[in-house]
Amino acid sequence: MNMNDIIIKKRDGGKLTKEEIKWTVSGITNGLIPDYQASALLMAILFRHMDEEETFELTEVMRDSGDVVDLSAIKGINVDKHSTGGVGDKVTLIVGPIAAACGVPIAKMSGRGLGFTGGTIDKLESIPGFRTTLEPEDFFAQVKRIGISLIGQSGHIAAADKKLYALRDVTGTVDDLSLIASSIMSKKLAAGSDAILLDVKCGRGAFMKTPEAAMKLGKLMCRIGKRAGKNTVAVITGMDQPLGNAVGNSLEVIEAIEVLKGKGPEDITELTFTLSGMMVQMGGKAESAEEGRRMAEEAVRSGAALEKFRQLIEAQGGDPRVIEDYSLMPQAKYKAEYIAEKSGYVRSVDPLTIGICSQHTGAGRQKKEDPIDPSAGVYLMKKTGDTVSKGDVLAVFMGDSEEKVGSALREAEFKKAFVIGDEEPEKEPLIKGIVGTDL
Repeated sequence: MNMNDIIIKKRDGGKLTKEEIKWTVSGITNGLIPDYQASALLMAILFRHMDEEETFELTEVMRDSGDVVDLSAIKGINVDKHSTGGVGDKVTLIVGPIAAACGVPIAKMSGRGLGFTGGTIDKLESIPGFRTTLEPEDFFAQVKRIGISLIGQSGHIAAADKKLYALRDVTGTVDDLSLIASSIMSKKLAAGSDAILLDVKCGRGAFMKTPEAAMKLGKLMCRIGKRAGKNTVAVITGMDQPLGNAVGNSLEVIEAIEVLKGKGPEDITELTFTLSGMMVQMGGKAESAEEGRRMAEEAVRSGAALEKFRQLIEAQGGDPRVIEDYSLMPQAKYKAEYIAEKSGYVRSVDPLTIGICSQHTGAGRQKKEDPIDPSAGVYLMKKTGDTVSKGDVLAVFMGDSEEKVGSALREAEFKKAFVIGDEEPEKEPLIKGIVGTDL
């Protein structure tokens, strides 16, 4: 085959065969196809798109480009959960223990963050001593013993995606539905779970800006999952303000513990009960999502979910005392307050600006190799719809660098992260829609 011919074929709107896709992805992954030709193909795909058959083939080829995990040794229906990303999204830390407390085995591999805040693995590593790398036999044994393990994603999972995503990130070719769906689903399918729950974000702080666009992506990913024989459900959720109050690694772990204690913010509590209820149903422990939600609520009310998180921390070398004593978590040396300049209602809290500010404090990365300050981040004192008086604290910025904290505060003030007006805003539903493999 000839890469130039493949580029021209897609440029002119042609449909790539499975053999052409397989040959191309293999060549890009192994470095046999130069980056400039790979980038040209990605741009051709962006403008000409792929049909569903091409998207299915691309997903399968990327899945098979690295290790494919076999979870068949773990009894029960293994359920994986994935979010397309958002500001303050610490949901995995909560729904994992809840579902496990309801009897659903959670053998999950998660990633690190790039951008606003750390990923699930970065958050877990803010717990003193917590190990996110386990040998495969220890990973399986832990799930069999306590029902849950959360570890870092193997570097050999969907190896092709790492190379392709790095190219997309620097060539302006991220925004294609087929490339997004195949990137996400190749990793989810390679992770080996029996069922997949997708939290597809939409809004100002998400990649998909409208519910309609998020629904389209969700349906495509569900069809990919169905083709691979996986029960796949996508929940479309809003990201027009940060989720919860905490944005930052240590801060988000503490907030996750508060939710498991039944004391968390209303929005993230509602979302986690919805998602964990669906995981319980997908895991075969409830007849319906509604029954699953009732079981999830009882797991929190009884303390079983919190105990499951304690077991997870202890099993992976962390200090379980953090559940009662938050001072054992990384503490910021510097704090700065964002003060309201007028009275009224909070009309909006811009998630994108808050996310960028959290990155400025040291909570996120600009490059993969950047270190993260686990104590850094933003804590929101007010959310959309709250009443404020002039002089109230809207948010607190924190971290180990006085310069970074000050820079984050100035960014928030300059970009007007909080908009205050005289009229109370209409409350938007957090759950925008649900699609499944039957669609």
